[in-house]
Amino acid sequence: MKQFLLTMAGVFVGLLLFFVGVPFVLITMAAGAAKPAAVPSNAVLSLDLRGGLTDQDPQSPFAAFSKQSRSVMSIVDGLRRAEKDDKVKAVLIRLPETGVAPAAADEIRLAVKRFRAAGKPVFTHSQGLYPVGIVTSTYMLGASADEFWMQPNAPFQAVGVASEELFFKRFFDKYGVKAEYEQRYEYKNAVNPYLYSDYTPAHRESTLSWMTSVYESALGFAAADRKKEPAALRAALEAGPYDARDALAKGLIDKVGQVKDVQTEALKRAGTSGKLVDFDDYVAAAKAVEAVSGAGKPVIAVVNAEGPIITGSAQNGSPFGDGQTIYSDDISKALYDAAEDKDVKAIVFRVSSPGGSDTASEQILAAVRAAKAAGKPVVVSMGTYAASGGYWISSEASSIVAEPTTLTGSIGVFGGKFAVGEALSRFGVDVHGLSVGGEYAGAYRMGDGFTSTQRAAFAGQIDKIYDGFITRVAEGRKLPPERVREIAKGRVWTGAQAKPLGLVDEIGGFYQAVDKAKALAGLSGKEVRLKTLPGARSPFDAFKRAFGVSATSIRTLAAAGWLLGDPNAQAAMDQIAQARLRDKGALVLAPTPVR
Repeated sequence: MKQFLLTMAGVFVGLLLFFVGVPFVLITMAAGAAKPAAVPSNAVLSLDLRGGLTDQDPQSPFAAFSKQSRSVMSIVDGLRRAEKDDKVKAVLIRLPETGVAPAAADEIRLAVKRFRAAGKPVFTHSQGLYPVGIVTSTYMLGASADEFWMQPNAPFQAVGVASEELFFKRFFDKYGVKAEYEQRYEYKNAVNPYLYSDYTPAHRESTLSWMTSVYESALGFAAADRKKEPAALRAALEAGPYDARDALAKGLIDKVGQVKDVQTEALKRAGTSGKLVDFDDYVAAAKAVEAVSGAGKPVIAVVNAEGPIITGSAQNGSPFGDGQTIYSDDISKALYDAAEDKDVKAIVFRVSSPGGSDTASEQILAAVRAAKAAGKPVVVSMGTYAASGGYWISSEASSIVAEPTTLTGSIGVFGGKFAVGEALSRFGVDVHGLSVGGEYAGAYRMGDGFTSTQRAAFAGQIDKIYDGFITRVAEGRKLPPERVREIAKGRVWTGAQAKPLGLVDEIGGFYQAVDKAKALAGLSGKEVRLKTLPGARSPFDAFKRAFGVSATSIRTLAAAGWLLGDPNAQAAMDQIAQARLRDKGALVLAPTPVR
């Protein structure tokens, strides 16, 4: 009886997965395989930045359902295509009310400038700028357009840059929590809020330094684009806050009007029969055309890495996640694959990471070395940040290109634990541990702090990791180790600050990195095809991982869907079959149709 009930439960779950999960996956794949709509003549692309941005396209096949599915790289790529497309006449960008990440704003601004240089106008529209995040970078992006519009009565509060930290030291002291951490060195301040009740001199110095660099960079670019003296623009901004009409009167924006007004103006500039086209729809259509036209060109591989760096593979993560994690197995494999691909002439390694595991970082760095040894130049393009582990994996590249406001460096190490035994005891919870072997076996117990012997051993391990980091930077950047130690100590630098220190080679965006890779590979002046690695995961792969079913089970379910006669399933299966037949002889997921 027990076995019968288990069997029936299994059948029920299987049917539920089939009737709910499979149609969802099939519809997703059919939507992805559908032919994009043709781009109309006299198109005005509508790009909305208010939903948030990632640096790179998420690998999850379900990213389209995410509120943050748009990436900086997809925007830059789309504008690059549009500047050469005779059908695209203008672009309208909706700005967020808070701060765009500075390096993201820099990257998009460069793409806007190239688009305008092609003789096509750009319009930006804001419904308000609030002093949240680094809103000056949002203003800078708006100022890069031909016309900067604001909604009537909208607040204009781009008056500077501010940050705030929560410090927990007094709270921890009150409740008996001990933060047992080692730092290398004084500027490695990620754990300072646990160790102190206020900024240390080094923490204050470092933070104010990069904030000032970011602010002055945004002011400089905005002043150049608005044709104002930087000092005059700074004085005008800092005298705020204003509303939209005040900002117009002071020459900080160009026009005041509703979104409909700027849309009408953009369409008028586009010519007869102008039509608004969603930016994502345009990119999908443009990529479909390029898939046919890109054959035969030299290939530059683009390896994307965004998020914290950890060991392992995305195969072990959530299939429905946004993919903003750097898995060392996946990224190193992508680099090795690019190194072994005879068609690939160079590699652009796009890095946007605050850091992570030293061992995972070293695995990726080893793959960078292998690619270079195979004769493939590796050029790092730094995104929002490439700090700590993000700099570790970049340090031995053939060349490093960073935005002026990229946060990089942070060449340092921290590690430790929280000892919460005393805190829990106050609530009647006692923590006791046992261990067998050496004294260090119990070093990471949460009940107690380190013993003096454990602390010395742990500090020794931190020192070794730090020394290894210094060595890799010294070798990769061709700097004396003593000089690296002087500029390291865990300090964060902007790209503009890092260049004169020798930590980056050039200031620029992704396509400057592509140009550098072409030059190192002897391809200057030639058109190339960019091949992104690792590719996005398929919905079938995500479904298989989510529910733990085998490829055979998926094929069986797909065949059952066919035989049940669902016309939507049949149409989707036709497309899947054709796609699979074209894809390197991959296994066809649909049987010969039986009508």
